[in-house]
Amino acid sequence: MLGLSRPGQMGQHGEMILTILNGTMLDTTRMELVGERHITIEGDRIVDVDSAVPSVDADLVIDARGRYVMPGFIDGHVHHVITTMDFPRLQRLSTTEVALGMGRLAEATVHRGFTTVRDTGGDTSGLVSAIAAGLCAGPRIVRSGRVISQTGGHGDLNPVEGGALCACQIHTSGLSHVADGPNAVRRAVRTELRDGSAFIKIMTSGGVASPTDPFDCVQYSAEEIRAATLETGHRHTYTTSHAYQPDAISIAIENGVRCIEHGNMVDAPTAARMAELGVTMVPTLVTYKALAELGAKLGLPQRNISKNDGVFEAGQSSIAVAKAAGVELGFGTDLLGEAQPWQNREFAIRAALEPAVDVLRSMYVVNARLCGLEGEVGIIAPDTAADVVVSAFDPLADVAALADPDVALAAIVCRGEVVADRLDH
Repeated sequence: MLGLSRPGQMGQHGEMILTILNGTMLDTTRMELVGERHITIEGDRIVDVDSAVPSVDADLVIDARGRYVMPGFIDGHVHHVITTMDFPRLQRLSTTEVALGMGRLAEATVHRGFTTVRDTGGDTSGLVSAIAAGLCAGPRIVRSGRVISQTGGHGDLNPVEGGALCACQIHTSGLSHVADGPNAVRRAVRTELRDGSAFIKIMTSGGVASPTDPFDCVQYSAEEIRAATLETGHRHTYTTSHAYQPDAISIAIENGVRCIEHGNMVDAPTAARMAELGVTMVPTLVTYKALAELGAKLGLPQRNISKNDGVFEAGQSSIAVAKAAGVELGFGTDLLGEAQPWQNREFAIRAALEPAVDVLRSMYVVNARLCGLEGEVGIIAPDTAADVVVSAFDPLADVAALADPDVALAAIVCRGEVVADRLDH
């Protein structure tokens, strides 16, 4: 039962008190169920987790008896600025249309249980501010800002004909800085770090969604990559890279990149080198299923659909290759626009390839570290973020069941607020 009791009984700082009672809790530090726990939330912080029923009078109570309580989900790879798969249409959208679309995507994200996301490309500074101001609902967003791409690279969405060259060697859009040469890359990286990006993303291989780059091409030189990684190192953060095949991964990691996005074509020698250097990989398998099934219906150009052939199957194999080498794996989705409702399906895909405990560790432990939020998110403990999901299913026994949030998730709490309530009253 979810219900109000004794309105006005606020915490010591005048904030609302929420208690979640009787739920079997997942301890993500051990990846074990630890029995029934009662969680007390004051404002946007968890203040107590105990097996004894709290004595404090709560303003709001969630009875999670017979259900499982775990931290809010963390998606390690999202794109808010790509509000539609129809890229020609995306280029024509006004800033107002893009902003409203981003807000809608953000709100839907928390209703699927994802209370923290790592946005890996695009200017989301306004969205972050809007969520903080209460103008729209949304997850906690840790952002890379605009991606850094070479001309004709995966972040270059400029038209093939009629595009004017810029004397400053940088062309900026809502998604990317197209920057050529070490000096231009350095300036683009410094600009994003100045403007609040938590980390930086570069492109070192072709991709499915971009219009002009072959899927298997290598992008950026060693010197350009080092310009980026030197700057992020100076700011005590890291550079991640979009990369699929071994040569694109290798040029990135040998020049200071600390994380690889996707990595679908990784081979055993490259994976071994990644493990040696301590490089993390964030697979994003569900997006290729979505591109294959939805792309043509939603306006994705045929040239992009053709580049998607076989990428999902390769990505499935990459999980085993990476794990055999000891590469640390994160958990991402990379869904574009209309495909973002598929977000939770990544659980079922990964569950078919890994034990549930490894899937959950990728999301709660590795993703939290990639976000720079260890000990803040991905954990239920006193003095941590009040992000909690109540599941009808045991995540260790059936993590694939989380693929359907409408069925699996009985309640979702983000920053101490109940954003979804599917409990029977």
